[in-house]
Amino acid sequence: MAYIEVDSPASVKKQLAKVFEASLSATVPDEPDVVPLIEPCASKSGGKFADYQCNNAMSLWAKIKGKQTGFRGPPSVGQAIAKNLPPSEIIESCSVAGPGFVNIVLSKKWIAQRIEKMLVEGIHTWAPQLPVKRVLVDFSSPNIAKEMHVGHLRSTIIGDTLARMLEFACVESLIRRNHLGDWGTQFGMLIAHLYDTYPNPEDVNEAAIGDLQVFYKASKVRFDSDTEFKLRAQQSVVKLQSGEEKYLKAWQQICDVSKAEFEKVYQRLGVRLEAKGESYYNSLIPPTLEKLDKLGLIEESEGARVIFVEGVDIPLIAVKRDGGFNYSTTDLAALWYRLNVEKLDWNIYVTDVGQWQHFDQLFKAFRRAGWLPKDENEFPKCTHIGFGLVLGEDGKRFRSRSSDTVRLVELLDEAKRRCKTALLERDAVKGWSEEEIEKTSEAIGYGAVKYADLKINRLTNYTFNFDHMLNDKGNTAVYLQYAHARICSIIRKSGKDIEELKKSGNILLDQEDERTLGLHLIQFPEVFEESLSNLLPHVLCEYLYNLSEIFTKKFYTNCQVVGSPEETSRLLLCEATATVMRQCFYLLGIEPVYKL
Repeated sequence: MAYIEVDSPASVKKQLAKVFEASLSATVPDEPDVVPLIEPCASKSGGKFADYQCNNAMSLWAKIKGKQTGFRGPPSVGQAIAKNLPPSEIIESCSVAGPGFVNIVLSKKWIAQRIEKMLVEGIHTWAPQLPVKRVLVDFSSPNIAKEMHVGHLRSTIIGDTLARMLEFACVESLIRRNHLGDWGTQFGMLIAHLYDTYPNPEDVNEAAIGDLQVFYKASKVRFDSDTEFKLRAQQSVVKLQSGEEKYLKAWQQICDVSKAEFEKVYQRLGVRLEAKGESYYNSLIPPTLEKLDKLGLIEESEGARVIFVEGVDIPLIAVKRDGGFNYSTTDLAALWYRLNVEKLDWNIYVTDVGQWQHFDQLFKAFRRAGWLPKDENEFPKCTHIGFGLVLGEDGKRFRSRSSDTVRLVELLDEAKRRCKTALLERDAVKGWSEEEIEKTSEAIGYGAVKYADLKINRLTNYTFNFDHMLNDKGNTAVYLQYAHARICSIIRKSGKDIEELKKSGNILLDQEDERTLGLHLIQFPEVFEESLSNLLPHVLCEYLYNLSEIFTKKFYTNCQVVGSPEETSRLLLCEATATVMRQCFYLLGIEPVYKL
């Protein structure tokens, strides 16, 4: 299901559709608004008969059968579609096969010109356009005073990639929102423990609190075992929520230490986020609930105040039995703020699939209130983007040997360490500076972790395995980095000024593998369109891997570049491949490596 209509003028499919629109109008003038059905041809037994196919004949025949059209069946409809095509520089030839399928072979001259134009004008000219201006992506969202662990990995990586994809599509305003869990009853025990440990607030700093995970666990043990401490913790919550300065200061100190730790992880991953925690919406909760109450949405149920929505038996709890608020209450206020103050066209929430029902209820409550359109495809709109679990090799949630959740920092450190070890075994790195080795190890290690996640359909669970993700063979980021570095090496060894060649050189696609590579390159816009419209990064990963395979196993194997008569053309194909690969890397949040 497409979440949004993407207009991609650079798409080959879109450009062919314009040509076939004219043919379809001439073929069946009495059937208005026939949408051209254009699809790329799949390879069969290692080869294919054409590049694209128009598949309208059968569905058109079903419409016009019995009418006085002169057609005798789908094949004759297909023949007419092919015959009525207007002259076009895009198409080299057409043939009709089977029940009217129109097979399209693209002009290799046109393919070459498309690539040349992109090299001169930039890959941003292949970017699509979206019908929205203001978009928010809500992702990562760890809890204050708890370490970021592997459970936050998918939300952070997937959310960042979706944000990058939206930025490439020229969204006017994109907000990367970190909805931090910075409010709640747990802060009572944290503050009480903080003041027991450090009676003088001036002594509290990042070094004093130290390991937040240890600090949190220590306060939790006391809360569960010490009745007197538990009472003081509960009193601390009341004082914090009533705004007492001493308790607000302690809360802020804990938040600051926690945010500093999160930022270290985000910097390693190259992720940018703007934090607005749950606490930001505290003052908005009462007026939001009042508005919903006046609209008749809130009702009493078993002592709680709830909102019932269509198709769900369990209500959304707006106010708990004890009069307290929960994350549903905060989300109601936060969404009201995003729609009415930030004036967002599209709100995208990136969390695990287990939270689907919560967001389904939240959005339905807003539709009941008239705060979102009844048609969920109209703007402003809200979308929940779910993802599966990260599993260990035992098929259970990925945990450490001590059964704790795996810290994200430790996981990234291990990926870098393994990459560095493998890198130092290579003769090619002799003479590299320590800085080069460190940066390359980080780029490959962190990129490998990201790609292993993103190449899987986000809706499924995936098994975390360092050996698989750091393998330099197969569909891994390591293999892709080697392919990219190889291209860069070819260009360097040529000694040619690639920027000058872009201006003066031409691409020729006379050899079969040159043409195969060229065709795949110009399909980037339509693949990106599919990936973005469905918010599925794995579609982009599949394209990138196939591009690397075509370059490495076909073009690089069979087409000599440096020193060949076709050197200029093939260097430009190398540069175009590297350019598209780097754009894919950027969208996936992976730092490219230029030598290995």
